[in-house]
Amino acid sequence: MRNRGGKNTETALFDVIYEDGTLSSNRKVPGAALEGPDGEEGARAVLEEQDRKVVAAGGPPRSRIKTIKRVRGR
Repeated sequence: MRNRGGKNTETALFDVIYEDGTLSSNRKVPGAALEGPDGEEGARAVLEEQDRKVVAAGGPPRSRIKTIKRVRGR
């Protein structure tokens, strides 16, 4: 994927389901963070860090991530 700044940046999208049942769709994860067969390990760490940053900035706290699923074909 090519962004407007001219830099080549690969990203993957993930749907996140939290333990309280809420869903967060199409969360972006840098391709460089993906590891393992599905990239789930690296993606989970990035998504958890994104959630911590939102809370630190005064956003609502999230419950723990229950599952993540990579969005394909977009």
